[in-house]
Amino acid sequence: MTSDASTHIKPLTAQDHPLWLPLWRKYQIFYQAEIPDATSQVTWQRLLDPGEPMFGALAMVDGQAVGMTHWIFQRSCWSVADTCYLQDLFVDQQQRGSGIGRRLIEHVCAEAKAAQCTRVHWLTHETNATAMQLYDRIAQRSGFVQYRKQLD
Repeated sequence: MTSDASTHIKPLTAQDHPLWLPLWRKYQIFYQAEIPDATSQVTWQRLLDPGEPMFGALAMVDGQAVGMTHWIFQRSCWSVADTCYLQDLFVDQQQRGSGIGRRLIEHVCAEAKAAQCTRVHWLTHETNATAMQLYDRIAQRSGFVQYRKQLD
């Protein structure tokens, strides 16, 4: 757990759903995504299931949830050890620039290191310039371009 006098990062627990859900919805609004409620319910259950390689944490400031992150441990063909995909990262608008995003990333990196992962990687939208300023300071751009093909 990462902390200072008024801020700490805590792993998700079953009791955190009312804290997590508003942040999850704001995250979707930020990325103009509409994730069905049924998918969000499954995601929540997976985040809590010890048999799943998915995890989550909340950033708390003075007892209020102001940020969240989700990560997934995954196999790699490039190493024997797992890698860690930091899938979601969100900080409430009023808290941006306060170091919460960095602390959430550091938390994920510490969890990945404890799980003996070889690296943490993540994506962001090319228009997310504010977040990219942080990412450019703490990580290296891979140079890879993501492609997607929907299978629905």
